[in-house]
Amino acid sequence: MRGGQAGSDVRSFSGRPWQDCTADPDTTLRFAQRHGLPELLAGVIVARGVAEADLARHLAPRLKDWLPDPSSLPGMDALADRLAWAARREETIALFGDYDVDGQAAVALLARFLAGLGVRVLHAVPHRLRDGYGPNERAFRELVAAGARAIVCLDCGSNAPGPIAAIAPEADVLVLDHHRCDGPPPGVFAHVNPNAPPRDPALGTLCASGLAFLAAVAINRALRQAGSSRAVGNELVLDLVDLVALATVADVMPLVGLNRAFVARGVEAMRRSPRAGLAALAAVAGVGIETIDTEAIGYALAPRLNAAGRLDDAGLGVALLLADDAREAQALAQRLDRLNRDRQAIEAAVVEAAFAEAERQVEAGRSVLVVAGAGWHPGVVGIVAGRVRERFGRPALALALEGERAVGSGRSVPGFDLGAAIAALVREGIALKGGGHAAAAGVTLPASRLQCLAEALDAAWGAEGEVREPVVIEGRCRVEGATSEAVQALARLGPFGLGNAEPLVEVAGRVAAVSAVGGSGAHLRVVLEGESGRRVEAIAFRCGGTALAQGLAAARGGLVRAVGALRPDRFRGGEAVGLRLVDAALP
Repeated sequence: MRGGQAGSDVRSFSGRPWQDCTADPDTTLRFAQRHGLPELLAGVIVARGVAEADLARHLAPRLKDWLPDPSSLPGMDALADRLAWAARREETIALFGDYDVDGQAAVALLARFLAGLGVRVLHAVPHRLRDGYGPNERAFRELVAAGARAIVCLDCGSNAPGPIAAIAPEADVLVLDHHRCDGPPPGVFAHVNPNAPPRDPALGTLCASGLAFLAAVAINRALRQAGSSRAVGNELVLDLVDLVALATVADVMPLVGLNRAFVARGVEAMRRSPRAGLAALAAVAGVGIETIDTEAIGYALAPRLNAAGRLDDAGLGVALLLADDAREAQALAQRLDRLNRDRQAIEAAVVEAAFAEAERQVEAGRSVLVVAGAGWHPGVVGIVAGRVRERFGRPALALALEGERAVGSGRSVPGFDLGAAIAALVREGIALKGGGHAAAAGVTLPASRLQCLAEALDAAWGAEGEVREPVVIEGRCRVEGATSEAVQALARLGPFGLGNAEPLVEVAGRVAAVSAVGGSGAHLRVVLEGESGRRVEAIAFRCGGTALAQGLAAARGGLVRAVGALRPDRFRGGEAVGLRLVDAALP
């Protein structure tokens, strides 16, 4: 939790605590005047403790200011030299990725790069239901039979000693991964993982696609040093940054330092010159290319790519990201969109049951919510965990019961490293396997140990967590101050995501109207009116039937303190401003 005064005296409609992190007004004013910034923006910068020496690169993150020497990662030089040697000798290289967006994007990134070097590339991703997570010996043997002599595991492999050791006599296995582990698996030729000992906190926030980008830089450098004509220009490597941005947002990596630069550059590339696959995917999702941002990636593009790995074959996502023909890309995007609609229908039934169980656990005083059910599709449990976390503001795991086994996924809140907590439970023998990173993790265990798992996570949460994720307030204004200029100023702090949250601003105004919107009335539209009569429309997503919705309905006609993120109102167009409402309270 960040510093600031917790608003213990605030009785918010949602019941979440408010944390006042607004900066001192006098300090803010001096900072704003010194740097020629709007006060609202200056206040957030001061509240976040950005050093004045870092201000320029904070407001305009560039890759050249953050990109490290790839050789600083243990194992990278060995990996780069091996793949450069394979390129020079025209060896076939196989890429084996995870079935999520990060795995798909990492495969597409290295496949495009290696193909640009003139290398023959094979690629494969596991089927979630048939193969399970990570490398398997059958897939490795099929790649070797097809001619591969080097296999690169992307977003997996660190915890797969069996398949790697089995295939090592026939092919060199190289791993680019970011999941926590205790060390390189036996038999691996090169292991690049900043979250393996000795851990690298600075680069440990990179997703696999970010590591794959650094690998491309390193391989190209190795070819240049060897005097090979296969080396390509730096611009061809930089052209891959949109795939890193896609994966970084989808994998919920902290948007700080290098990650923020990756996403800023990648989103800009998507808007300016999108790949055929991403353009087609945006079209079926109803997203305008010029409006793509981290929210569009996280809520529109990534779910459709993930739907392939959840319900069908993640190879569809890889094919889309490799597609250069618009007609082929359109057909793949439409298929992914249909899978996503199927996923939504399956998810809706599970979410209802998960919410009911989570409600019972909250009433019982549980801090980490662990929900499970027979017949739940294992491909949607991660999304269900995210919905539970969002609704109740607590870490949540959702598990599918498959006979005597429980397979699930969890989503956490800032301040609680769920991946580390689950990895500890594997070491203690409570879980059979599992791990991940701070914000998201997976786990497999005997169904009989679910209660033990829940109690152990509650104990871990009690040692380092808060009861509910707070609403962090970094700015204040009246309705009259919620202008397009304010929106544009705050946008300079983006791209937004984990680790660089969109600033939440408290807006004081009168509730002029409240209405349910959306296909099933799941969202709430609130019109806030200022003393001058100026109005701002606020939208609270997925809050139908919640205490927040009830509180806002009861406050109609009166004054409220509404907290949310100021955004352009693209529905009304022009310079209209909207508020993505998170919480509210009476004055």
